[in-house]
Amino acid sequence: MAGFSDTSLPWSQRLTAIVRRVFHWLTKPHVFLSLIMLVIIFYMVIIPLYRMVMTTITVAEIDLRAIDGAEIGDFTLYHWVRMLSSKIAVIMTFEPLVHSLTISLGATVLALTIGGLMAWMVVRTDMPGREIVHLLATIPYIMPSWTIAMAWTVLFKNRTSGGTPGLLEFLTGSAPPDWLAYGPIPIIISSGLHYYTFFFLFVSAALLSIDSSLEEAGELAGASRSRIMRKITFPLVIPAIASGFIMTFSKTMGTFGGPNVLGVPVRYYTLSTMLRSNTGIGNYGDAFVLAVVLIMFAMTTVMLNQKLVGTRKSYETIGGRGFMSKKMKLRNWKGILTFFMLIFEFIIAVLPLSLLIYSTLMLRTGDYSLSNFTLAHWIGQGDLTVNNGEPGVLLNPKIWKGAWNSIRLSLFTAFFTALFGVILGYAIVKGRGTRLSKLVEQLSFIPYVIPGIAFGAVYISMFTKPFGPIPALYGTFALLVVVSVAKHIPYSSRSGVSAMLQVSKELEEAAAIAGAGPWHRFKRIIFPLTSTGFVSGFLLTFITTMRELSLIILLVTPSTAVLASMTMRYIENGNEQQANAVIIILITLVLIGNFIISRFRGGSLKKGLGM
Repeated sequence: MAGFSDTSLPWSQRLTAIVRRVFHWLTKPHVFLSLIMLVIIFYMVIIPLYRMVMTTITVAEIDLRAIDGAEIGDFTLYHWVRMLSSKIAVIMTFEPLVHSLTISLGATVLALTIGGLMAWMVVRTDMPGREIVHLLATIPYIMPSWTIAMAWTVLFKNRTSGGTPGLLEFLTGSAPPDWLAYGPIPIIISSGLHYYTFFFLFVSAALLSIDSSLEEAGELAGASRSRIMRKITFPLVIPAIASGFIMTFSKTMGTFGGPNVLGVPVRYYTLSTMLRSNTGIGNYGDAFVLAVVLIMFAMTTVMLNQKLVGTRKSYETIGGRGFMSKKMKLRNWKGILTFFMLIFEFIIAVLPLSLLIYSTLMLRTGDYSLSNFTLAHWIGQGDLTVNNGEPGVLLNPKIWKGAWNSIRLSLFTAFFTALFGVILGYAIVKGRGTRLSKLVEQLSFIPYVIPGIAFGAVYISMFTKPFGPIPALYGTFALLVVVSVAKHIPYSSRSGVSAMLQVSKELEEAAAIAGAGPWHRFKRIIFPLTSTGFVSGFLLTFITTMRELSLIILLVTPSTAVLASMTMRYIENGNEQQANAVIIILITLVLIGNFIISRFRGGSLKKGLGM
């Protein structure tokens, strides 16, 4: 039988055969879904990135006064020259870049130190109360990233930098130094105390997988404990440390809340806060240059991480001759170390919330006496002398609208993210090994390496004007949903692939032999078997979106404001008690959502953070 490439056939028959082959290929379920996801990813990720870069090299209306003889739409390098080589570049780009790197490295080292030591204490020693410590260690990550920063201002701010005294100055009469009240040190500490959870969970998992007989072999060979730690234990947990490093560094590099609360009041700008300042005045060309710089540094960090882990051929720690995990006996130090560990966890997990709640009960900022006690910030009817006349948060319709916006944004994002995760998982796993599958998997990873505030900036350039049949979405609630879903595509892809790998291909093949069509097979076999992953992805995305700020801070408007953005607005307007009350409401909603996750997943936050 002649093949499709047989030149002896008439061209019409050859064309018909090619069309049939292409049609047969396109109608394969995983190919069809892959192509759909490629279009979605291209539209939600690639095109916004392209339009953002184009904005940096295109003359806008705001540039006409600075570029003589230019017309709107002309090619220009004005923004790149201005932000990278002009006199103002030091203030606009290089100082914020140095500040961002300083904070990111400092917070990462602090998080590694805390998380690594805590993981070792919980996993490799006989310390009592390990389950309690493990539970408390995950609480900071559940809270919004700027919670500790806000609590820091309540405790340490002074009259010089903050305008009013903090609790420490009120109690002692001595003002904390400026470097402790605001600036890099507080930002590093608050960020490190928030993100140490990454290192704790990753290093804990790595230590649990290490057979302690490896370390005992080192002892028998005469190696000291420090040498065993340096030569055996540490190399085996390098992948976990690298994962914690990339997560902490990239998150801190693009975070907005902490630097805005503790840096902007003393003009300590980072790339994220400077980016927000430029977009606030409509200077998108300069802002997008900063966004590109952020993205490049994030991509460099990911590549270095992959190169570091890739230099070792194997990190196998579990052999085939049995597994042994031996606990180190703390002996006389057991009680002391346990006490200090619990005190430390209390300071991180409980004290910040207590300080925030306490501040919301004070009528006037800076006066922490009982005579200043009030519930006005919670249930006040509205007084021009309190919070600019706004009622308390529980009676404020703006807060209720913000809470509803937060909930529905999280619901929509979680649903579409979980749905895309199942589709991506099916397309990638069923087409594994093909170029199309690899392309879909690689493109779906792109949002992961883009810091949140830079990704939000990407969407300003995308949706300020209509694009094809899609109307201009800037200022709409739909834009918040689109950007949130796009940012979570890497996580949904990973969870979808993990769930799909557990479904044997024989089940679908048997259904196909029985005559079931692709949609029927997906509805009756594939989706039910992966529904647990769908529900887990839904709930975890819901929690993440509820406390998201950096991603949407550039895109929210008064009508689309969520609780996270409202806390920043109140802080910037000087209504600190109102801001703290709003974040308590937000944390309450997040904790309720986390409780639901625990019911569905047995409390396994670790899986969600592994992403």
